[in-house]
Amino acid sequence: MSIQKINPNSLTTRFLKNKRVLKTLEKISEHGTSFAAGTSLILSLTVRPAAIATTPDTEKENKQYAIANSIGSGLMKFAMVESVAIPIEKAVKNIDKNPEKFLKTSTLENLGKNSKSYKLITQVIKLGTGFLTAIPKSILTVALIPIIMDNLFFRKRTSKANETQTPQVQNNKNISFNGLSDKISKGISKIIDNKSIQNFAIKHQDKDKDIAKHITAATDILLTSTSAYQTNKSDRILENRKKALIYNNIISTGITLGFGYGIDNIIKKAMGNFVDKFKLINANDPKLHKYVEGINILRPAIIFAAIYYGILPIFSTYMSEKIDKFIEKHK
Repeated sequence: MSIQKINPNSLTTRFLKNKRVLKTLEKISEHGTSFAAGTSLILSLTVRPAAIATTPDTEKENKQYAIANSIGSGLMKFAMVESVAIPIEKAVKNIDKNPEKFLKTSTLENLGKNSKSYKLITQVIKLGTGFLTAIPKSILTVALIPIIMDNLFFRKRTSKANETQTPQVQNNKNISFNGLSDKISKGISKIIDNKSIQNFAIKHQDKDKDIAKHITAATDILLTSTSAYQTNKSDRILENRKKALIYNNIISTGITLGFGYGIDNIIKKAMGNFVDKFKLINANDPKLHKYVEGINILRPAIIFAAIYYGILPIFSTYMSEKIDKFIEKHK
């Protein structure tokens, strides 16, 4: 079928021009990190724990630690997004709406407000908050695991009590960002005004379809390595459970990235005609670039989430325990 022949009355055309669909894609484009964190929160509290709980031939406490890690990770990721990513996204949106106020004239002439290079820079800034907050997120997640174990699984509490290492993140919602938006926008504008960054974005502007995938992968690697280090040195996670928990995270991340990249590349090629048709149908819409960016964020997010939260937990939980016991046996 030629994508140049568009039937305005077809079900596909009506769907791709649907206002709710377009609005959803626009919101995903503007709040990519928030969308990923919200998706992770829901799945880490429901689908992944349920999958872990059904893992066969695995010790109960190893499954409990894996569930606690999943819950803690989802909560901490969402807390970090609430406190860091949303203000950044709002600040970028300010620049989008009023570029003349924040950006230099030379930047506007060099990039252009709706150019691929400009969109690449702002997309990296928005999605990059996940990478920048990966280390504190991992530290807080590991600190939260024993608390979840004590309260969710009624594990016998140690004499140290929960207060000693309780991550103090619950008050983040009270932090007001009112009045800071312009200041953050001015700070971000300095990044966009940087000539080296502009040249880099111009050179790689056609890589916008892959940037969300690459940032997600880099963030997951940093999260996993930091989590392994923190888990190993924690004095509130049982020694005989640390290695299985670490192996679980490494297996999950490794397989998710391997399969995720492979599947995403296949789907990206298959979606080429779909995206071209989408662009043709909505060619006159001034927000088309936001819709396409939303598609490019949504695609890898769904793929990685489906693998990490739905398919993989049973395998990684089972294999992590077997690897731990094998290594211990052959020491």
